[in-house]
Order: sequence, then structure tokens, then C-alpha cells
Amino acid sequence: MELTLNGIQNKDAWEAAGVRLPGYNVKAASARAKEAPVWVHFGAGNIFRLFIGGVADELLEKGLLDRGINCIEVFDEEIVDRIYAPHDNLALSVLLLPDGSRRMKVLGSVSEAVKAENRARVQALFESESLQLISFTITEKGYALKSSGGSLLPAVKEDMENGPNRAVTAMGVLAAGLLHRYNKGRLPLALVSMDNCAGNGRLLKRSVLGIAGAWLEKGFVSPGFTEYLQDETSVSFCSTMIDKITPRPDAALADELGRIGVENMRPIETANR
Repeated sequence: MELTLNGIQNKDAWEAAGVRLPGYNVKAASARAKEAPVWVHFGAGNIFRLFIGGVADELLEKGLLDRGINCIEVFDEEIVDRIYAPHDNLALSVLLLPDGSRRMKVLGSVSEAVKAENRARVQALFESESLQLISFTITEKGYALKSSGGSLLPAVKEDMENGPNRAVTAMGVLAAGLLHRYNKGRLPLALVSMDNCAGNGRLLKRSVLGIAGAWLEKGFVSPGFTEYLQDETSVSFCSTMIDKITPRPDAALADELGRIGVENMRPIETANR
């Protein structure tokens, strides 16, 4: 049994192995998200795939959501090629229950995994009129503009000097995307940080404005852009938090999955992890 869109067509085998499959049309949900995205997420790691992706999966099961999440990876782009692409963006959730048993389900809630270097696709996502929110699990360091000593981080400094068309940091890519959205007609958007740090919405806003302010000083953007970012009726920076750990899969679990017939489930460690 392979964790792919074609592989999960063998429903009897998966059910016999005790793995629940999506009760919704994964291909249709993915197609809707790609054509008219509603929810984009920054940070495509384990906590996103299994926890946030699990929440979205439940919403899809209940008919409260009709399309999946489009995710963007800035820091560890290797996972797009090694984890998402081989499995058609599917994930296998394995929960250890208090009685020692496991609850297993295939999640089909991630519709697209995009590398931040794919600037054309990132721009298209931000320019979508259907887009309502962007959420984040990029860890506290993903919002940082300065070192502990108070100096600008080298990559951030380069983003400020190079402008939106060459941004590479999470905050730079985000600010550039918001600029596209502003240029498209000041389209509204909710930005929802889910990282475990105090006042994460305020932190996110401060970092975005820090990048945008530097671009304004250098003439890359107009004053209207920074005004747009500070207009809460256009862009809201929401504070929320997920205190959740999604542990790295153990090799013993991969062995167990292999015994019940699930293929290619060995843990993958990327260069940035």
C-alpha cells in the first residue's frame, strides 16, 4: 500500500490494516484550493502536516470546508521534494492513545506545497481574491529581524536592501506577497500566527512593518502600502497559539507500518533539521 492518490484507491487493504481513509473527495478539494485558495500556511513541517492538517481534515470530513490548504515553505524547501511530492501531499496521522493503541488516518487536507523560491506561484496565491487567511508555524526565530545583540540579521538586511522582488526570508517573502495583494486592489486578509510565543500577532505585525518600512525608505514601495498594512480593516494580525508537539517518527513505527503493508514510511531527515 502506497501513500499516494492512486495507492489509497485500494480501500479494502487500508481498512484491513486499520487505517481510515478520507471521507471526502481529495482530488476535488485539492483542485478547488489550487484554483481559488482560501487558506495559505507558512511552515510545512510536522506540526502543520499532522495537527493543523488534522484540524482541516476534520472540517473537510464535516463539510465545513470544501477545499484544502495551500502551504508555502521558506526554510526547509527540501521537504517539498522529499516528503510532499512523493505522497501527492497526503499525510499519515498515527496517534498513540492512552490505552496503548493507535489511531491511524490518511489526511488529504494539504492541497499544494510550494517552495518560496517559486515566486510566480507565491504571487498568484497572494493575489487571489478568494484568499481569506494566512497562518504560520515558523517558530519564533522565523519572525526575527535582529540578532540578540540588536543588529540586523544578514539575510534580513539583504532583503531590506534588495527589495521585494528578491526577498528570501519568511518575513520578506510575506511582505512581498502582501505588496502584490495591495497592488491587486488592497485586498483584505487575516494573518494568524500559531507559534508558541507571547503576543505573536504583534510580533508578526512589527516584523512585517519593519521590512516594509525599510522598503519605503529605499523607494521600493509607496506610503500607501505601509498604510494598508496598518489598516486593520484590510490586514489583521491575529494573536493565537498552539502549544503542541508533533514528535519525529520513530524507526520502530516505520517497521510496524511496514508489517501491516504501508510502504515507504521510513523517517526522513533533511539537511535543515
